[in-house]
Amino acid sequence: MATHITEDCINCGACEPECPNEAISEGDEIYVIDPELCTECVGFYDHEACQAVCPVECCLPDPNNREDEGLLLARALKLHPDDATLKTKASANNYPSRFRK
Repeated sequence: MATHITEDCINCGACEPECPNEAISEGDEIYVIDPELCTECVGFYDHEACQAVCPVECCLPDPNNREDEGLLLARALKLHPDDATLKTKASANNYPSRFRK
């Protein structure tokens, strides 16, 4: 499931630079995550980076947009076609993912 930002967002911006996919942007009142760009950090971290830095814990999995690890990894590979390290880790089935904790 793609992560989303709840109404509890205090608009601090801590999450935006942490996203490896540039999926987070400033909305009208709170930050928002583009679900087409969110990979829940699969392939990059063993946790969701936005959640790790959010001071009010408003970056949460979206229960209305459930996605499995394979789909998220495929999206990461599509978004980063020139990332040789990601490709190598994906090919070896040895990449960071919150699903593998």
